[in-house]
Amino acid sequence: MAKIKTSYFCQSCGYESAKWLGKCPSCQQWNTFVEEIIEKPNAAVPDWKNTGSTTQQRANKAVAVHDITVHEELRYVTPDGEFNRVLGGGIVAGSLILIGGEPGIGKSTLMLQLALNMPKLKVLYVSGEESEKQIKMRAERLATAPQPSKGGANDADPTSAPPLGSGGAGCFILTETSTQNIFKQIEQLEPQLVVIDSIQTLHSSHIESTPGSVSQVRECTAELLRFAKESGTPVILIGHITKDGMIAGPKILEHMVDTVLQFEGDRHHVYRILRAVKNRFGSASELGIYEMLGVGLREVSNPSEILLSQRDEPLSGITISATLEGLRPMLIETQALVSTSPYGTPQRSATGFDTRRMNMLLAVLEKRCGFRLGAKDVFLNITGGIRVEDPAIDLGLAAAIISSHEDMPIPFKTCFAGELGLSGEIRAVNRVEQRIAEAQKLGFERIFISKYNLPSAKQDKHQRIDLSRYTIEIIPVASIEEVFSLLFG
Repeated sequence: MAKIKTSYFCQSCGYESAKWLGKCPSCQQWNTFVEEIIEKPNAAVPDWKNTGSTTQQRANKAVAVHDITVHEELRYVTPDGEFNRVLGGGIVAGSLILIGGEPGIGKSTLMLQLALNMPKLKVLYVSGEESEKQIKMRAERLATAPQPSKGGANDADPTSAPPLGSGGAGCFILTETSTQNIFKQIEQLEPQLVVIDSIQTLHSSHIESTPGSVSQVRECTAELLRFAKESGTPVILIGHITKDGMIAGPKILEHMVDTVLQFEGDRHHVYRILRAVKNRFGSASELGIYEMLGVGLREVSNPSEILLSQRDEPLSGITISATLEGLRPMLIETQALVSTSPYGTPQRSATGFDTRRMNMLLAVLEKRCGFRLGAKDVFLNITGGIRVEDPAIDLGLAAAIISSHEDMPIPFKTCFAGELGLSGEIRAVNRVEQRIAEAQKLGFERIFISKYNLPSAKQDKHQRIDLSRYTIEIIPVASIEEVFSLLFG
C-alpha cells in the first residue's frame, strides 16, 4: 500500500516544510505549523480537467513580441458603476477576482446584489456557508435596487427604485462545498459568471485535509483558476480575512488571482469602501464608495458631499483638501487638534493618515515657521473613515495644524492642494486641473496650490493649464510661511 504523503504548512503565510518547526522562517510567527495530507493515493482526477486535454498536448513555441496579436479583452459591464470603476471598466472574461473583508461588512450582499442585477448573464452563485432559504431571504430583501446616491442618506427613496434584475431570472443558487460536484453543475448549467462564497469552505476530494487549510485553499483556487482560463468564464471568490486585516490563507492565493479587492468600512457606520489592491486589467488605485441600507448597497456617485460636514460656524483646526483616488477627484475634510500635553511625553495620533508623515509635517512647521510643537499633543483625523496616501493633502493638514495651534479658523469656501517639502516649499502635484474643477463644482471660492503648477514659458502649449476657464480664485504659493501670512496675516 502506498504511503500517504504529508507535509507541514504555516497557517499564517503558507510556508511549506518537511518537518515541524516552532518558528516560521518566512513570517517569523510561532507555533503556526500544522501537518496536512498532501495527496491521497490513487486520487481521481476531476472530469472537468480532461476537457482541456487538447491544450495540454499542444506544445508552446517561442514567439517574437511584434508577431503577437493583441485583441481588446472582453469585459462584462455590470449595472454597478462603482464596481466597474474599481475593476477598470467591467469584469474581464476568464479573470479570477478575489474579494476580502471583515465578517458582516457586506461581501455576500454585494455579490448577491450583483448576481441578481445581471439578467442578461447566466450567473451561478455557489454558497458553502448559507442554505438556499437564507439566500432566498436575502434576495427578497434586495428585491428593490438602490439608486446611485448623490452623497446623502436622505436624497433618495429606496422604496421607489425599480425591481432588481427582473427578479433574478438569470441567477442560479448552488449550496455545495465539493469542487467536484460544483464543476459537474457548471458543466450542466454552463454559466457566464461564477461566484464562490467563500473559498475557505470549499474542499477537493484528492486533498485529504480540512476545508480552509492551506493545501485545500491553494488546490481549490488552482482548480478554479484553470477552469476560468480554459473556459473564459470569470470567477469571483469571496475570502475571509485574519485578525490582522489580511486575506486568510496562504499569501500565494493573492498571487494566483488576477484581481484582489478589499471591502472596508466600519459595521457601525453606513458607508463602505471597495478598494483595488491588485489589478492586472486596470488601475490598482481606484476606489468605490457604497452606502449600506436596509435594501442593500447603494452607490455613492459623488463622495465629496458625504466627506464634507455641514458647519454653521467656523471652527479652528478644520480644512478642506483636494485629493485623487485613482482617476476620481474628491474633496475631504482634514481635522487637527493641537493642545498642551499634561504629561512629559506628548501624544501623536493620526486616523486615516501615515503617522510618520505627520511627524515630518510637525518638524517642518517647527523648523521653518517657528511653531513650538514639541510639547504639544497633536491629533489628526481624515473624516469619512477613509485612508489617504495622496501627498497633496500635506498643505491642508499643515494649515489645519496651524489653525488649531493659533485657535484661528480657516475662512469658509477655502481648500488646499499641495505637497509640503522638508525645506518648507510647496511642491507641485499631479492632475491639479481635476482638483480645481472639483472644488469649483462644489462651490468653493478659492484654492491654494503650488506656484510650480502654474504654466511656464518652458512648457509646451498643450501641457499648460488654462486658468481662464475657472471662476474659482487660484492662489499660488511657494512656501509654508507664505501660506501662513495669507491665511492669518
